[in-house]
Amino acid sequence: MSAKEQWIDFIHELQNSICTALEQVDGKAKFVEDEWTRAEGGGGKTRVIGNGNVFEKGGVNTSVVFGKVNDKMRWQLNIDADKWFACGLSLVIHPQNPFVPTVHCNYRMFELYNEKDEVIDRWFGGGTDLTPYYLFEEDAKHFHLTYKNVCDGFDAAFYPKFKLDCDDYFVNEHRNRERRGIGGIFYDHQKPDTAKDVDFWMNFAKSCGYAFIDAYIPIVEKRKNTNFTEANKYWQEIRRGRYVEFNLIHDRGTIFGLKTNGRTESILVSLPPTVRFDYNYQPEVGSEEDKLLQVCLNPVDWIPLITKGELIK
Repeated sequence: MSAKEQWIDFIHELQNSICTALEQVDGKAKFVEDEWTRAEGGGGKTRVIGNGNVFEKGGVNTSVVFGKVNDKMRWQLNIDADKWFACGLSLVIHPQNPFVPTVHCNYRMFELYNEKDEVIDRWFGGGTDLTPYYLFEEDAKHFHLTYKNVCDGFDAAFYPKFKLDCDDYFVNEHRNRERRGIGGIFYDHQKPDTAKDVDFWMNFAKSCGYAFIDAYIPIVEKRKNTNFTEANKYWQEIRRGRYVEFNLIHDRGTIFGLKTNGRTESILVSLPPTVRFDYNYQPEVGSEEDKLLQVCLNPVDWIPLITKGELIK
């Protein structure tokens, strides 16, 4: 089986596993699948969930797309090849309860081919990041430690690098480098070599992908029944506005999808159902809302702060 075929199988298996875990924690809503095809080549499975006990809106999507490299891609995406292939999973989950964080994850593989259909380039990318509306340090530590443990199983240098890359990627530069959340890990353009071959990067993505369930579901279980007020919901919608700004202005995945004539509904399923864009909104200094904002402005290294026995069980 080729690397391409192995990757496609993994992505679909991961989609099934994550959807099952999310349905179980919600207890009411079920994913609805919309299978689509792309005229230029390929297609995908968009699975959406909404109006549940826990999740207000979410999507867990897979795509397997390919085509000819056109002039626009050569110029805007700096791609030099005859044909291209991309396959990945992307998810964004927006909870009802403001004390349950939004979460995003994406794992993907790209291949480029010459005129003889030979692979001339291949790279992997991915990551998972958490966007809380209220800061629970216990949750942040649990989330980051889960991915540190995965990374350490492959290369001890991965977590500090990919954590920093995540902090530097999910940033609204136009808002004084305000992060959209508390990060996680992010890696891109990782090309196999003699030291870390295709199997290495594929196995790393598998471990990170399935770790989503261990990293996120315990947080949801712990926070989903927390009482909240209209003021809490208002703040959630303010922060969701920042999420929209990042996805539409800065996110490379969104830009790539739209530039390659991707399916708009599947690309924009990441946007939250309700948002607020109040003019110059500032939380009260010292409030719980301000506490979250300060962490978004000044990312924290959570691992050294962990003490024995305080993590989510």
